[in-house]
Amino acid sequence: MFRFDPYSYEHHEDPYPTYRHLRDEAPAYFDEELEFWALSRHSDVRGAVHDWQTYSSAQGITLERTEDATEPMIIEMDPPRHTQLRGLVSRAFTPRRISALEEPCRSLARKLADRFVSTGRCDAIEDFAAILPMAVISWMLDVPDADQDQLRAWSDAMLHREPGNPNVTPAGIDGATNLFVYFDQLVSERREHRGDDLVSVLIEAEDDGERLTHNEVLGFCFLLIIAGNETTTKLIGNALHSLARFPDERARLLADRSLVASAVEETLRFEGSTQAMARTLTRDVELHGQTMEAGRKVLLLFGAANRDERFWGPTVDMFDLDRDTTGQLALGHGIHFCLGAAVARLEARVALEELLWRLPDYEVVEGGLERVHSGNVRGFSRLPIEFTPTS
Repeated sequence: MFRFDPYSYEHHEDPYPTYRHLRDEAPAYFDEELEFWALSRHSDVRGAVHDWQTYSSAQGITLERTEDATEPMIIEMDPPRHTQLRGLVSRAFTPRRISALEEPCRSLARKLADRFVSTGRCDAIEDFAAILPMAVISWMLDVPDADQDQLRAWSDAMLHREPGNPNVTPAGIDGATNLFVYFDQLVSERREHRGDDLVSVLIEAEDDGERLTHNEVLGFCFLLIIAGNETTTKLIGNALHSLARFPDERARLLADRSLVASAVEETLRFEGSTQAMARTLTRDVELHGQTMEAGRKVLLLFGAANRDERFWGPTVDMFDLDRDTTGQLALGHGIHFCLGAAVARLEARVALEELLWRLPDYEVVEGGLERVHSGNVRGFSRLPIEFTPTS
């Protein structure tokens, strides 16, 4: 009997056959064991993210329960508070502030590559992709460089799930607790001593006398350290892996640097790091002959929608630099479109520009691959590659 288990390690290795089955045979799927619905077709997923009145984010964007959460995150809010906070938070993501990140991001990417280009081998995650996004976030938050590895370890622990189990692991609970203590202290310090960092900007932001509360700023730090770190790390790794799988497209990219932005966008569609997010129904919904009941969680499968032949055509399982990707949902859509999308795109573009032309013949060591195991994030925790050493 067919079952879709988002916490299955087998599913994490290759979810796309399951997604195809869901789109074709069970577009409104109900899982009896974990008691959630799942939508997999592009039109259904896109429609749901735009209908926040029916598909609410207020009960959390994962399947596990979040009633005990103490740090409110904008991604887990509905209007009107969501609208107010997004307006305030968006002031910290101005084009000027984002463009200023490119030079230090590129400089660090080159320094990281310098460490391994002469060896002929590296782990593209541990030695590069995991370091770059955390450094960018640390610059934005103005946290010490020495704390980056620990923050990343706590963040990783929060996302990891055991096979078939949606609950946060004991290590994940410890990670969340440690992050809470760390950022609680950080926000308190910034209230006393302001700077030009993102936290200070959020503390200062005001609209018609409305400011973010202490816990709302704290919640945004949580969101940035998880979403900004993990998903961008996986995006870079997924891009490198996809280009290795499709050598003709990689050759085209090496011959034409102007295609790098297209490579980032096609990676978002083809192998997006955010595979799914949950919503909670505020009313009964009739869809595909099924009644999805009010109060139930609905998993919106972005990864499935981004490979839906009904929207994209028959070549969905091909990595194509010429594809029009304007309909991809990897960064969300509607009111919850990713606030950090421009930062993620910048980091991924810089990463590819600084690696591909220095390691043009890299090959993935398939036997050394290790995937992260999460209910909604897809990517690698280890991605060993080999290449011709250069100076």
